[in-house]
Amino acid sequence: MFRQMKNVDTAFRYIRTFSGCVIGGVVLLAGFIAWKSYRLASETQQKIYVLGNGKALEAFAADRRDNIPVEARDHIKTFHQLFFTLSPDEKAIAATISKSLYLADESAKAAYDNLKESNYFSNLISGNVSQAVRVDSVYVDINQYPYYFKCHATEIITRTSSVVTRSLVTEGYLRNVSRSDNNSHGMLIERWETLENKDLTIQRR
Repeated sequence: MFRQMKNVDTAFRYIRTFSGCVIGGVVLLAGFIAWKSYRLASETQQKIYVLGNGKALEAFAADRRDNIPVEARDHIKTFHQLFFTLSPDEKAIAATISKSLYLADESAKAAYDNLKESNYFSNLISGNVSQAVRVDSVYVDINQYPYYFKCHATEIITRTSSVVTRSLVTEGYLRNVSRSDNNSHGMLIERWETLENKDLTIQRR
């Protein structure tokens, strides 16, 4: 009888140990599943899908500092293209210049006023002159703030009798501002000045 009770007690301990192991395993498995689900949800929240040409494209969230060089170069390129790409049309000039002035401070406005006072835009219109700019390179130093930049570009001025190619070099600084419809990069050019603007070639038409 004692042996039988001893066997029952041993069997009970085995069952209790086995049950404890099963319960512990279930708890660990549940914890692992919960952790993986939380991690997957966090990763999913950082993904944005945009629609392009009828296809869903995945965009990834990132720290803004990782994108500063790219955004800064594009901001500077956009400003120069708007400010220096001119058609012999008063309304077209006013439209592009107005857009460019949202991207820079009063230093760009002062440059615009100087060109206007010297009848630069009037001469473009009266002479049917078109002006385009190609940004060749943009250097941005993100190790200092505001961020210093230097832009090298080429101007192409098309007149009735000739096509003039000019070298354009400018510099300035960038500081962060709020993003808006008129300033999607959230940057503002300040202390902007032209270092070089000289003729390279003149081709007769």
